[in-house]
Amino acid sequence: MDSVLESLEEIVSRVLPNTDSSSVFKDLNVVGMLHEFWKRKQTGGVLVRPESLVVYECVSSPSPPFVCYVTLPGGSCFGNFQCCLTKAEARRDAARIALMNSVFNELPSRRITQEFISRSLQEAATTTSGSLGDARDPSTSIGAYCFMLESNKGKTMLEFQEIMTVFQLLHWNGSLKVFRERKCSRQEVISYYSQHRLDEYTRSHMALDWISKEQETPGLISHELQLALKELGQACKAGRELRFYKEKKEILSLASSQMYGEETATTCNGEQSVCDAQGTEPNSNKQP
Repeated sequence: MDSVLESLEEIVSRVLPNTDSSSVFKDLNVVGMLHEFWKRKQTGGVLVRPESLVVYECVSSPSPPFVCYVTLPGGSCFGNFQCCLTKAEARRDAARIALMNSVFNELPSRRITQEFISRSLQEAATTTSGSLGDARDPSTSIGAYCFMLESNKGKTMLEFQEIMTVFQLLHWNGSLKVFRERKCSRQEVISYYSQHRLDEYTRSHMALDWISKEQETPGLISHELQLALKELGQACKAGRELRFYKEKKEILSLASSQMYGEETATTCNGEQSVCDAQGTEPNSNKQP
């Protein structure tokens, strides 16, 4: 543990040379430090537009406790997990979690190496019905996983998680099944979506898929939205990376608003119950 802390302090000293590395995660200016960290990481100190760096979303709420999400340049998302009585406190807490993960992500052990790939494939073979031999067959799940890992060799775990989130959403949405039915190879799907960011077009397309499912099974969107809110609340409370759960919530909310014209009372009640469970409240508004 001491060696890890020393490595983290070394990274902080390198990326934020004018900062006291021993108190970086306690500093009240953690919002500014997170911005500076990513500005230096992306540009080597060259001035860039603020909107291209971290983005904060504070949940609309008339009274505390408040919740805030922060999205990093690549798409990774974190939120405050403490009960915060002010929006500024929630913003700082979210920034602190994001900064800790950003710095930790710089450790050499967080890079995808051949050793990491071999270990991950062994774990995958152990926990599934497949075998290591399947890694050579891209038509198998382990083979596709191997292909994805090999394609991202050298990247950090946060960078890999950003790509994995897209495929988690495609699986959850049922799109991967459709691709298989259309005889699209796993390599083609992986190669395409590894090069394309999750954007408004993709979200809108997924929302239309859920509208079609809702027409076949009324109440499905509401059920999935309550589940997504619960998962988001649990992940936020645990200090985990949130993008998968937050994207699910936003896609389902978009589908609900397009189909019914407004968010239903059920959705609002579900959001409140999640907030009661973790001391926060969803339904976000963006703040600069």
